[in-house]
Amino acid sequence: MVRAWHKTYGLPVLLTHCSNNYGPYQFPEKLIPVIILNALAEKPLPIYGDGGNIRDWLYVEDHADALLLVLEKGAPGSSYNIGGENERTNLELVKTVCDILDRLSPRNGGRFSDLISFVTDRPGHDARYAIDPSRIRNELGWHPTLTVEQGLEKTVRWYLDNKTWWSPLLYRASIGQRLGTGS
Repeated sequence: MVRAWHKTYGLPVLLTHCSNNYGPYQFPEKLIPVIILNALAEKPLPIYGDGGNIRDWLYVEDHADALLLVLEKGAPGSSYNIGGENERTNLELVKTVCDILDRLSPRNGGRFSDLISFVTDRPGHDARYAIDPSRIRNELGWHPTLTVEQGLEKTVRWYLDNKTWWSPLLYRASIGQRLGTGS
């Protein structure tokens, strides 16, 4: 519909698509906050299937910078894929978060990766989710500034430093659980 209005009426539109975002203030129903908060609470760290599903991760500030650049310099009617170019399996990602937590807030007795628990995979769960950001890189010169390891470190630090933001959320239903596992 947006493209139709651009083509028919000349409405100056810019379209963007992004890979998986993460960072501060992410509601704790998504993988990274679930893992951080469950780890801090000494709860199981649920990973769907064997953890081999691959995702491309984009730190939220990199995404915001890309959106501003597209708004400023993008060609009307064009679509830009904003990707983190940081593909990891879910298991690799969770182990990275655990390693960061082990370093910044060690648990008593053991490593956070000891809490990893494999759960039944979601129906229809994509084996890989990533996008090709070559247009935004080639046309606008954008690329992510953070690796997934750097972004995860910033994210974990934020959660450790902002317990007053996330702790009231822990009392809501389904917080700390992965969604989409069926009834």
